[in-house]
Amino acid sequence: LGKLCNDSWKSVNVETNGKVRNSNDEISSFQSLCAQLWRSVTRARKLEPTKTTTFRMAVNCRHRLDPKLEPYYFGNAIQSIPTFASAGELLGKDLSWAADMLHKNVVAHNNDTVRKGVADWEKQPRLFPLGNADGASITMGSSPRFPMYNNDFGWGRPLAVRSGRANKFDGKISAFPGRDGNGSVDLEVVLAPDTMLEVENDPEIMQYVSEFL
Repeated sequence: LGKLCNDSWKSVNVETNGKVRNSNDEISSFQSLCAQLWRSVTRARKLEPTKTTTFRMAVNCRHRLDPKLEPYYFGNAIQSIPTFASAGELLGKDLSWAADMLHKNVVAHNNDTVRKGVADWEKQPRLFPLGNADGASITMGSSPRFPMYNNDFGWGRPLAVRSGRANKFDGKISAFPGRDGNGSVDLEVVLAPDTMLEVENDPEIMQYVSEFL
């Protein structure tokens, strides 16, 4: 329930300096971070410019449905949405272009899109395929909106958050709020060894990294 306090969708229209703006018009910092990862990992993989890359994000469907699901609905209500771009286009344009692609795809995932996905699955049930079959995909899991460090089982505040070995594959990234707060984000990044080495040597992303384990 603690994550409810971090749901930015609660207030779509925000007043700033006397003017009302729609928060759907703004690219979030998390979407920008995802775009940076998409670019850096794609560069590290040294893909052909014509190779199609995919960035998958898990989106919360609770508030996208009309009517919305009750806040205390027990269970997951998520769908995975892919964003596509060729490696050449992704790396040939700037970060804002990639972030805008992700942002527009998230905003477009509305009630009709959610219900169509459910209807399609009911017609043809299938298991969601985990992995990176084409060698050019990235999947973002979890989110810094989940207050993981607020969990106290009697031993005090957690020292670190780890998600275990389940559902891990080349290109799987998990995001958690940083333990130090202040908008920081902890990332678990699973990559092939040669790709990871290239990312570690990529100044575009490493300028934002404070610790690498």
